[in-house]
Amino acid sequence: MDWSLRGCARKGHVTYSPDEVELQERLHVTTQAGEAWRCLRCATFVVGEPLGSGPAEDAPTVLRGKALKDATILRLLALERFGRGLLLLALAYGVLSFESARTSIKDTFEHALPAAKPLATLFNYDLDASPTVERLRHVLDSSQHTLTLVAAGLIGYAALQLVEGVGLFLLKRWGEYVAAIGTSAFLPLEVYELTHKVSWLKVVTLVINLVAVVYLVHSKRLFGVRGGHRAFEAERASESLLEVEAAATLATDDSHPPTAGATPAS
Repeated sequence: MDWSLRGCARKGHVTYSPDEVELQERLHVTTQAGEAWRCLRCATFVVGEPLGSGPAEDAPTVLRGKALKDATILRLLALERFGRGLLLLALAYGVLSFESARTSIKDTFEHALPAAKPLATLFNYDLDASPTVERLRHVLDSSQHTLTLVAAGLIGYAALQLVEGVGLFLLKRWGEYVAAIGTSAFLPLEVYELTHKVSWLKVVTLVINLVAVVYLVHSKRLFGVRGGHRAFEAERASESLLEVEAAATLATDDSHPPTAGATPAS
């Protein structure tokens, strides 16, 4: 997949006229349809006035190639966080609903249990000694305070997931920090859960979270890794000039530029 072309199909082309004469000449052509400028993202020549002009170092930073792929990965992580947050909110709602109807549910359960004993006996199943029944009784006997704490914990965790999702989807640096810290904080709990009972869902969740933390810390230079925030800002500051120079280099390398005014297919 051409990630740059896909980005222009969704957001439109990004053209820029640098003050530097050499770069400007390499990014500009004259066609029968009029003046055309090379898009900084997909390198297609677009007929019309450039969207901006000025020093090359002030050119807009566009996501192209690897950077655009990284943004897509972050937004996929954001969608996963959104889904998890909504699921946790649904569980919290279920706990609160159960809290208000706990007495009636317990009465129904205790009345239904004797009626189910003949059928259980037919299958040689002792309901009085069933661990499942004991767990259900334990849940039904939980205090209101305990259920309120459980609901509050679920709501808090859901809020954290949603905040992570917003930050990652908007490609904000604070979102990357929140996601790295929030995900790391629950890794010991996930490992502890695996020591009690292993399931494919728990293993997949742990692997996804581990990969997400390593990816964020390494690629986004969080917590001082690979030069930290200073190196990250320096990298971003140089991207504008690099985008212009890269586009100008493509313009020089192409003996036959793309059709003027051509737009990428969706």
